[in-house]
Amino acid sequence: MTRMPTIDTGVPALVLRLDRNPFHHGTLGAVRSLGRAGVEVHAVVESAHSPVARSRYLHRAHVRPVGELRPEDFVDLLLDVSDRIGRPAVLVAMDDLGALSIAANAPRLVPRFLFPDQSADATAGLADKAELVRLCERAGIAHPETVVPESAAEAAAAVRQLGLPVVAKWSRPWLLDPRTGLRSTSLVTSTAAVQRLFERTGQAGSALVLQRLLPEGPYCDWFFHGYFSRRSDLLLGGTGRKELAWPPGAGLTAKGSWQHNDEVREAALRLVAHSGYRGILDLDFRRDAAGGAYRLLDVNPRPGAQFRLFTDEAGLDVVRSLYLDLTGSPVPRAAGRPGRVFVAENYALLSAVAGARRRTPGRAGAAHRGVGPPGSPL
Repeated sequence: MTRMPTIDTGVPALVLRLDRNPFHHGTLGAVRSLGRAGVEVHAVVESAHSPVARSRYLHRAHVRPVGELRPEDFVDLLLDVSDRIGRPAVLVAMDDLGALSIAANAPRLVPRFLFPDQSADATAGLADKAELVRLCERAGIAHPETVVPESAAEAAAAVRQLGLPVVAKWSRPWLLDPRTGLRSTSLVTSTAAVQRLFERTGQAGSALVLQRLLPEGPYCDWFFHGYFSRRSDLLLGGTGRKELAWPPGAGLTAKGSWQHNDEVREAALRLVAHSGYRGILDLDFRRDAAGGAYRLLDVNPRPGAQFRLFTDEAGLDVVRSLYLDLTGSPVPRAAGRPGRVFVAENYALLSAVAGARRRTPGRAGAAHRGVGPPGSPL
């Protein structure tokens, strides 16, 4: 087995997750990856009883305040944590809200933290579902047919254009208030339901985005993970095939494998070239049975929960690549491991059971009533 080059671990790391999801396995993966390399790892957690807080690879857990974290409180929270750490730290955002908040407040966080030099517009332009469609059009990247209606009448017309069921997304899901019960992404089966969603735009805080549903199929869902340097060069990346998802057909990767896909990789590189993005990127694609194109469904400007799938023989992954690059150490050329498999055991079991139920006669489509928990990105 290839040995991982020695990491200069004199700089600590802070793993940041603002979304309240104590069982987010990607956050635990980031803590383990850096901790195993000898880095002093800190994490912002929602509770002292969070599973992440109990990891033997975590140096210290910093419990965030109870209740909603207002934008004006974000910098104060990080500066307080920085005071406890006592020296500059690499900052790793594990959700969209964290990545967007870091980019928006970058001048106030330097030099307390090390993170990619990223414009707020570049980050928000990828995370915003409506802006992403426009970026894909400029970059020539295939994406599902999409309409952003400006009235209830336009929403009804979009349904006639796109067909039913239709995928409905809020363009800025990180703005959703969990108390509204609105989901970041839903599969809607009637024109009236689409119009009712549009009427709640004010509550959602962002535009409603309607997309043509791409039918499910065997091995049709793919993803890309990569780390792009300060010059937007790809230092580590790979394409993977989603084999089980939770919820089935539209959720996070419960089981996936590292597989080469030149079309998906090329689309990812084109997206970064047009956006100027720097940092860790997680992309979701679905192969369209009509024509065979791989269409970009979603972009997350941070590590995906399954990022550890793309770990080479020496233990290098996108989080370690970010740490090395930001601390001035060379990032070694990764030795790919196609065929490597990732399994999130709890979600894989749920997905397998739900998949069997969906295949039962009379239950087709039962899992599509809603996609993703209320107020959470897909």
